[in-house]
Amino acid sequence: MRGPIVLVAALFAATSAVAEFPEREIRGVIQWGAGGSTDTVMRSVTPHAEEVLGASIVMQNVTGGVGAIALNQVAEADPDGYTLLMGAENPTLYKVMGLGERDYSDFVPVVLLARGTPMLVAGADAPFDDYASMVAHIAENPGDVRFGSTGPGGLSSVVLAMIESVEGEMDIIEVPYDGDGPALTALQGGAIDVMPAVVGAAIEGIRAGTMKPITVMDEAPHYALPDVQPVTAAQAAYDPMLPWGPFFGVFAPAGTPDDVVATLSEAYRQAAEQDDFRALMEDRGFTLMNVSGQEAQDYLDSYQQNTVWLIQDAGLAKRSPEEFGIPRPGE
Repeated sequence: MRGPIVLVAALFAATSAVAEFPEREIRGVIQWGAGGSTDTVMRSVTPHAEEVLGASIVMQNVTGGVGAIALNQVAEADPDGYTLLMGAENPTLYKVMGLGERDYSDFVPVVLLARGTPMLVAGADAPFDDYASMVAHIAENPGDVRFGSTGPGGLSSVVLAMIESVEGEMDIIEVPYDGDGPALTALQGGAIDVMPAVVGAAIEGIRAGTMKPITVMDEAPHYALPDVQPVTAAQAAYDPMLPWGPFFGVFAPAGTPDDVVATLSEAYRQAAEQDDFRALMEDRGFTLMNVSGQEAQDYLDSYQQNTVWLIQDAGLAKRSPEEFGIPRPGE
């Protein structure tokens, strides 16, 4: 009888250990500095997750390496659910951009909270009003239209790579800026003609009439700009690439027990449904996702696959996606 009794005791102890998670405070590592979008999103949603869990989540901003330092810290932590990465989309590009040897394949998604929707905005006096007329104007005026850029691998470069994958190489001038804020200021001042940006960054300028929307890079109109046609209305070729855009998520190191991930996912699922968090997302122009499990993993895989190959084909990648077993979309 000793064997069965020991076995039952062991199973009870294991079950109790899982049921008691979390037994101590959790560390949440934010990839970016205080006050940024990722920091704001995580500090808004996490207090609600703490209420569900009945435990504290102590958040720490760890900057550097375009977020890679924070990612490496969490990847090397014990996979027990007590160290979480609060990140954005950048790690999907680390390998091909030569920024590190790790990406989200070293993690399990706890939750993908929300995504931004990219769009094209133009100066208020631009001689085009929509995507088709913009493309036509560029073709008729080679080397004349100035696009703002935030550098290789940034949102603007990926959106431009998307456009050229559909329209072919465009004869435009790329003007670099240190962030979309300065670029949008330059757009309103007439220093550039077009800027790829997220809806949340451009919406106030659009409302003020200092810039005008050309298209949203999505499958459907955006709730904040219902009269602006999505890019798929002009070019169905964009369908396989969309939805696409910067996102925010919580991640645990690979190997974290399924029950622990499930507990964390449920806590953040409930947290993301709270009115103040939903209001923040709406105010910032983000689309609430609130997905976990296989749905979150499928989104990550699709996002990475589309983005790294766009970057590769645009000549911006340091290493080919093939080196990392990332197949070209459709293969």
